[in-house]
Amino acid sequence: MKDLLKEKNADFNRPYERCLMYGPASLTDAELLAVVIRSGTAGLTAIDLAEQILHLSRTDTGLLSLLHLSIHELMEVPGIGQVKAIQLKCVGELSKRIATYSARQELSFSEPCSIADYYMEQLRHEEKESLFCMMLDTKNNMIGDERISTGTVNYAVLSTRELFLTALRYRAVSIILVHNHPSGDPTPSEEDILLTERVRKAGNLLNIILLDHIVIGDRCYVSFRESGILTMGE
Repeated sequence: MKDLLKEKNADFNRPYERCLMYGPASLTDAELLAVVIRSGTAGLTAIDLAEQILHLSRTDTGLLSLLHLSIHELMEVPGIGQVKAIQLKCVGELSKRIATYSARQELSFSEPCSIADYYMEQLRHEEKESLFCMMLDTKNNMIGDERISTGTVNYAVLSTRELFLTALRYRAVSIILVHNHPSGDPTPSEEDILLTERVRKAGNLLNIILLDHIVIGDRCYVSFRESGILTMGE
């Protein structure tokens, strides 16, 4: 009887059983990862492996590390092969996309904060600067957005020609630039300001208005329009 009760309690403490009883919100980070990992290895349970993964990164701890660890780094954990490493990376990507889709429901092009929310989870974890261009129609509806460039850790390499070829392909009437600062500090650099002015002037020649340039930091942002850096003047 005692053995049966012990086995029942052991089952109850497993992530699957706890999820069935209380829902996924009741699971710890390690238990959530253990459900994805499914099985352990010699002498280690799936939860043991999950705990190792959560502390594998030198810069990030917890679930955030999934966004920065490479497949090769995940495979350094005994018991994590290529398939499990790919599954874990996909979980991280899935979480980013869910956050982005959720933010899209609240997207308003007259409110820079909603644009920042839309890109925040996608860009704040990236280790290199990337620049996106949002294309809008005559009614200020987004008709597309594309990653125009990916630079080094310090700057985005932007081809103005490529940017406007993209905007013209969408037949955009106006555009909004969005890029990230991997440092987490969204304060615009002198290069950011010069880039914005170059794009604004080129857009005026093509009758494509630059509405804003938003710099994404770590849970913070700077809007050139809100800050008064970008104006409609020539």
